[in-house]
Amino acid sequence: MFPLRRLSSLGRRGSRMLHNRRYQRFNNSNQLLPIWQTRGFWYCAGTAGVGGTIYYQTHLEDSPTGRKRFIAITPQEETNLGLTAYAQTMAQYNGRLVPKNHPTDAFVRRVAHRIIQAANLPGNWEVHVIHSPEKNAFVLPGGKIFVFSGLLPLAETEDGLATVLAHEIAHQYARHSAEKLSKSKLISVLYTLVAIFIDPTMAQFGRSMSNLLLELPNSRQCEQEADEIGLNFMAMACYDPQKAVELWQRMKNAALMEPPQLLNTHPSTESRIENIRKWIPQAQLKREAANCPNPDLTNLFFSRTGMGFH
Repeated sequence: MFPLRRLSSLGRRGSRMLHNRRYQRFNNSNQLLPIWQTRGFWYCAGTAGVGGTIYYQTHLEDSPTGRKRFIAITPQEETNLGLTAYAQTMAQYNGRLVPKNHPTDAFVRRVAHRIIQAANLPGNWEVHVIHSPEKNAFVLPGGKIFVFSGLLPLAETEDGLATVLAHEIAHQYARHSAEKLSKSKLISVLYTLVAIFIDPTMAQFGRSMSNLLLELPNSRQCEQEADEIGLNFMAMACYDPQKAVELWQRMKNAALMEPPQLLNTHPSTESRIENIRKWIPQAQLKREAANCPNPDLTNLFFSRTGMGFH
């Protein structure tokens, strides 16, 4: 037999253990679950997922080359954004714009007008040359063309400059700005939801991974599409599409270091040249369909038809 004092001590200890278990069970029953583990969260997520899928599907469009892409920005919204960017760009390069009566400006304007006229592109197009060693050109939504004077020695000829301008004009014709803005809006919404309802660190990791896996390949798709469309545009304007290969070879020689294609928004120069060579027969057909005369007569004709261009 156990001593009575020993039994009494065991009884008190057992009572405390039972009380502690009940207290812990009571506390556990009132702990809040993470929101993503609740039934309500998954109900809302399912509803949002169905609605988001419908919204995405109803905003799919075909690009000029037949590629499916998501666009949730109207042409007017895109133009308005372009006008804002135009005002900012003009302010940024104020004092560095080449005067409109300068031969350099006339040269660039002539090439741009010839492409726009041949491709029958509507809009209020404007062209500006920026005095800068930078080898670049871009076109804002709404038809605002900017060319850096540093590009011209690399372009060498009208055909070389036409290669670059036709490519940049093709970006706007294909609405690539609207496509990229639409995708950015969509991804931003997803990141915000993840940060609010799941884990902010997951959103940051997802942003860096999506840039590598989604946005960079998409940018390269847009670049390849602009190369193809631009090659056709320059051929329709009676420029020689073969000269596009020479331009990109000069670009390749001028590049001191080219990042790996995986990490670049543009295709590698080798890939670009290879694709252009594949598209040249198609572009030559466009040139033949335009009934292009010999180069001297072509240049004379387009140099005299610069009306309606700012």
